[in-house]
Amino acid sequence: MAQRHEIATPRGRVFTVRTRNGNVTARLAWAHDFGSRRSRDFSEAQKFVDSECLRYMDPLTPRRTGMLIKSGTLGTVIGSGEIEYLAPYARRQYYENRGGNGQRGKLWFERMKAAHKSPIIKGAQRIAAGG
Repeated sequence: MAQRHEIATPRGRVFTVRTRNGNVTARLAWAHDFGSRRSRDFSEAQKFVDSECLRYMDPLTPRRTGMLIKSGTLGTVIGSGEIEYLAPYARRQYYENRGGNGQRGKLWFERMKAAHKSPIIKGAQRIAAGG
């Protein structure tokens, strides 16, 4: 009589069969929806990263009328992995703004990343793992 061992994982199952003559056969049967689930989880994690970056950059972005901040919201497709500011003066503000209004000033993405990188990464990892 053959001995059969089975290990089940979220990605599929591994079967090991040992016959009387000692031959061992192993098969891996992937879950049919594994690829689509992982793609969905990664997409959700990217949406989380994009929206959190915009949220954390808001108080660091220079603000006179608020249009620079709105141009970042309007120019960014959440989930694309790219944050784009549509205002024609955004690049100059990013590199040359002298600040003066508390936290607001140049290099707002770099400053946001230095302050909030860990919680963004942890949240993205949790979401990407299916949580």
